[in-house]
Amino acid sequence: MTDPTPPVPDSVSPASGRKALPTALKLAVDFGPLLVFFAANKFGGVFTATAAFMVATLVAMALSWWKTRHIPPMLIFTGLIVLVFGGLTLWLQDETFIKLKPTLIYGMFAGILLFGLATRRPYLKLVMGEALPQLDDRGWTKLTRNWALFFIALMAANEVARQVLTTDQWVNFKVWGVTSASFLFAIAQVPLMKKHGLKLEA
Repeated sequence: MTDPTPPVPDSVSPASGRKALPTALKLAVDFGPLLVFFAANKFGGVFTATAAFMVATLVAMALSWWKTRHIPPMLIFTGLIVLVFGGLTLWLQDETFIKLKPTLIYGMFAGILLFGLATRRPYLKLVMGEALPQLDDRGWTKLTRNWALFFIALMAANEVARQVLTTDQWVNFKVWGVTSASFLFAIAQVPLMKKHGLKLEA
């Protein structure tokens, strides 16, 4: 996962018939590209990190396909954004584009979720419904609303961070700050999900 998305448990619905990635490999696919980006920036600078990030994202997509014959839609979407904005960063030698990438992704995620709420179709359920079948419709509506607001907050935070932080500081914010905030936010949603049908033993 090159940018935070609502976490989905490592389970597969019998209806989907898809294999699940082993936990260790799933973590590598989700967070490997970010760690590569952080390490490459530390030793080679932001342009080297951008190139490494692009390669690592392609590797993550290839691993997902190799093991499951499936690439999650979120990974495809964020992967395409990484390749486009990473390519512009390297071509124009302008780090602005790679720093803008998260703002665009968070904004699009928020927009999609809010549009789904406005049309009474919580799109989060389409992504996570098989993993959380116990959640009732009101729970999906509230969870979708909360994630949409969280993505708006991340979008604003990234815009502030890229304006006021140095490149190295921004990389630390992106890799460690956003990832930590996403985990904490996901954990904070558990009481809401329990209230609306989630059974922790599932």
